[in-house]
Amino acid sequence: MRRGILAIDEGTTNSKAVFVLENGEIIARGSCPVETRHPQSGWVEQAPLQVWQSTVLAIRECLAAAGEVEIAAIGISNQRESVMLWDRHSGEPLGPLVTWQCRRTSAACDALKARGLEPQVVSRTGLPLDPLFPATKIRWLLEHHAAGRNPEDLCAGTVDAWLIWNFTKGAVHACDASNAARTQLFDIEKRCWDETLCEIFDVPMAILPEVCDSAHVFGLSAGVEGLPDGVPVASAIGDSHGALFGHGAFEVGDGKVTFGTGSSIMTTLGAFVAPPKGITTTIAWQLDGVVTYAFEGNILVSASILPWTAELLAQPDVTALLDLAQSVDSTLGVTLVPAHVGLGSPHWDAKARGLISGLSFNTGKAHVARAAAESMAFQVADIFEIIEENAAQGIGHLFVDGGPSKNPFLMQMVSDFIDHPITLGESAEASALGAAYLAGLATGVWPDLETVRSLEEKGRKISPDMDAMTRETSLKGWNVAVARARLSASDCV
Repeated sequence: MRRGILAIDEGTTNSKAVFVLENGEIIARGSCPVETRHPQSGWVEQAPLQVWQSTVLAIRECLAAAGEVEIAAIGISNQRESVMLWDRHSGEPLGPLVTWQCRRTSAACDALKARGLEPQVVSRTGLPLDPLFPATKIRWLLEHHAAGRNPEDLCAGTVDAWLIWNFTKGAVHACDASNAARTQLFDIEKRCWDETLCEIFDVPMAILPEVCDSAHVFGLSAGVEGLPDGVPVASAIGDSHGALFGHGAFEVGDGKVTFGTGSSIMTTLGAFVAPPKGITTTIAWQLDGVVTYAFEGNILVSASILPWTAELLAQPDVTALLDLAQSVDSTLGVTLVPAHVGLGSPHWDAKARGLISGLSFNTGKAHVARAAAESMAFQVADIFEIIEENAAQGIGHLFVDGGPSKNPFLMQMVSDFIDHPITLGESAEASALGAAYLAGLATGVWPDLETVRSLEEKGRKISPDMDAMTRETSLKGWNVAVARARLSASDCV
């Protein structure tokens, strides 16, 4: 009987499960969509029970495809910064899963900034005050769905904590250090929940999960439909961090770009470095109590701009849109800024909104389509420039993953605008592989990082092929368009 790891990748739009053999080969996959709701402008949420149910369905499909296998462990990678609240005794969710894209706490973040608290938050967490991060969302959930409740009866958690709770039938309330580091309640240098931060955000420490290594046996499976009892739940990691680990980017300066609904650009650091303006410092992972830090920039709208633009331009799908984009050599000055839910790194402007500029009577659908594709690369370039300037060790291998990384046209744009080679990840499931490798390390399936590194084959390299003047002119045009997108409604009156 073949033995391996069942890895869960619970993303924003789908819950996925893959089965990874001891030689690193993925032999089976399962997937189930996760519904997203938008009850108000800028609000984005999901149903916690549906997130769990979709995970169970993805596991069922994966194991059916795998056949007779021995599950050595379960690993989890998850959408980050999404957070929920539930009853500690019944496990009943209290309110929605408020996702990372949600902007409902913009006013709360502005109020904290007005009190001059942002420098203190950044110094402890590496993160700016922005509704992307969970702390203000937890406060919102407490006020709107748990008013008057005893904190001792409540659990708050990121998606990894919710899955661990359900896998272990409520026996374990825990998360890993990479997810804790994204909450704005965790001091990433001291590596603990911080009383001062909890006071700033008015979040009781009693509701927070235990923080563990990313490779750690959190507990054993119990009562999960289609899954044997007693399987170790042996890793948890944020999906972007998982992708970095899955690529084998263990050397200082190695990094990756994950393309999905949003995007994450991340490079490893030799030690904690205070974040330069525009990007964040975070915990990449924690192994045996030792933390690996990373610089990161988060893009809120990345690949999700493509289906939106396809619908806008009456194209049947994203493939047709990208074919249309490649039919012209330039955008003729058209720029699309996908600030549909505000702008993330390096601008951190929740009030910014999407913009298409530079239109003329010469503009056709193809130029707008190409502008949408370019927007993905431009946003990566904004962040890469800051990381490169502040990474004393320089930038080493830069991997790319996620569905769009399979499109040579898009990835050539990325390499051109950042002026750095990129390496295509061989597997589309880099996040799940990272979770699998960590679970295997925790349970002895793989003895050390060198063994894990040997499992990952490096993919094809793409090198920049754009002259400096074209790059500079294009980036200047992008910066002008971004400045326009950041004008609030009141500025335009």
